[in-house]
Amino acid sequence: MSLLALLYIGVKWIFDIYTFLIVIYTLLSWVPGAYNSKLGQLLGRIVGPFLGVFDRIIPSIMGISFSPIVAILALQFIEIGLLKFLSIFMV
Repeated sequence: MSLLALLYIGVKWIFDIYTFLIVIYTLLSWVPGAYNSKLGQLLGRIVGPFLGVFDRIIPSIMGISFSPIVAILALQFIEIGLLKFLSIFMV
């Protein structure tokens, strides 16, 4: 397997794992006090800065934040663009 193929797979895995972490962090909002747990604090340090960008841009509607959905969509667009760019060199 070539180095570019390994890089392609690695980039895909990193984006998929980060998307999964955003989903888990979002689901923690349904559990009272979950953000204060060790898992919640760890996920907050990992995904909080990325979600914070979208929290500042997109206001909550009736207390519901849509920033995780927009963040995941943006992450998917970045992933697709990066993987397409890498696939150019994998001929």
